[in-house]
This record gives sequence, structure tokens and C-alpha cells, in this order.
Amino acid sequence: MSYENILVSIEERIATITINRPAKLNALNKATISDLSKAVTALGSDENVRVIIITGTGEKAFVAGADISEFANYTVVEGAQLAAEGQENLFDFIEKLRKPVIAAVNGFALGGGLELAMACHFRIASDNAKMGLPEVTLGLIPGYGGTQRLPQLVGKGRAMEMIMTAAMISAEEAKQYGLVNHVVPQTELLSFTNVIAQKIIKNAPFAIGKAIKSINANFEDGKNGFDTEIKSFGECFGTADFKEGTTAFLEKRKAEFTGK
Repeated sequence: MSYENILVSIEERIATITINRPAKLNALNKATISDLSKAVTALGSDENVRVIIITGTGEKAFVAGADISEFANYTVVEGAQLAAEGQENLFDFIEKLRKPVIAAVNGFALGGGLELAMACHFRIASDNAKMGLPEVTLGLIPGYGGTQRLPQLVGKGRAMEMIMTAAMISAEEAKQYGLVNHVVPQTELLSFTNVIAQKIIKNAPFAIGKAIKSINANFEDGKNGFDTEIKSFGECFGTADFKEGTTAFLEKRKAEFTGK
């Protein structure tokens, strides 16, 4: 599959999606969101892929926001539709994907860029990364889930301050806040992220998918995370991976999981 604004590579069961609009600091426009949605959908159903990494081209930006020129003249209805379609087709889709998606934040992650990173299951940042939600400087609010996911990650008070002041925070501050898991030198970002991805690949894919679903359930309205966990725990017992994992443990060997 060919894409206009992203690059996709697969190596050792790890897929890397690189947002490739360096002249625009990888800003998200409709075409890029469409490319990302198609790529994540395809990789999500590819049995040869166990982990997806999303990053940006170059050393300056992961995604430096949305492409403002596209929506500067939108109406109320068009604005709401923009947010709804983006959330459904990409941001919520990534969050609910049963394969781990890791954001490798290689520079500025602002506005929609930070929202994309937050939709991923966790984040690793380069030491030069800067993050923020500056939408109020445009007379807007975050529209791709930022007002919901940021408080979940950093707490209500910090999220209120970040959104209302439109301030950027450093990678180290983001780590202190719990917004990113690790901060590494720019040159080591992808290799470090790949090491973590390789650790994930060693484990049972079906179980990982159920863990993602159970964790997410705690943050969904009308869902009881404990009930989801109990059901998912039980479902794991019916898989070949469970039989392989327990047998390998008893036989004192490494398990070879198939995801079934």
C-alpha cells in the first residue's frame, strides 16, 4: 500500500510508521490522518506484525500540530465533524487497537501531535522533545481527545494548567508528570523503542490484546474495568498461547507464542 505523507517499514515483527511532512514539521492534515488510519488498520490485521511504533521524520518534530490552513474557515458544524471523524477513524482506533502502539516522540509534539501520542498505548521521548496543547491560542480547545486523555495521564490540575496556559513542557517534565515513560538521547530514540518492542513480542499477543482492553475499560463510561478483566482473564484460558505458556513454564523452556 502506498501513502502520501507517511512511510511504513516492517522488521522483525515491528512496524514503524514515520510521518513524513518535514517541510510542515509533520503537521497533521486530512491526508495524513487518512494515511495513518489506513496504515494502522492494515498493520492491525497483519499477523506478521506484533508491535507498531509511530514517529516523525527528522529531529525537530514528531508532529508540530494540525495543519491550520485546512480548517481556518470552518463552520461550527464542520469543526465538530472534523473532531468526530478524526477521533473515530484514528485516535480512538489506535487507543482500542489490540496490538501495542508506541509513540516515539522525536521533537515537538503539539496540539494534534500530542493528542496522537496520547492515543498510543505509551510514549517514549527524545531529550529534545517539547509537548503541549496550544489550541486556546487559536480560540479553540483540543479536539482529538486531548481534554480527556491528558487528565488521565497527568491528573486534572496539571491538565487544566497545560491547556489553559498553552504552555510547552520539556521531555523531562513530561516524564515527571507521567506523560512519557522514558526520555533518551535523540540518536537512541528508535533503537531504545525497538528494544522495548522486542520485549513485548516475546509475550502472548492474545493476552496483550486483552490486557489493553481491560486497562482501557477503567477509563470508559459505563464500563466496569474489573468485570472486563474477569471476562478477559477467563478468555485467555481458551487459547493455544495459554497452553503453550504454561507448558513452557513447566518444561523450563521459552514459550513460542502464535497469538491464537
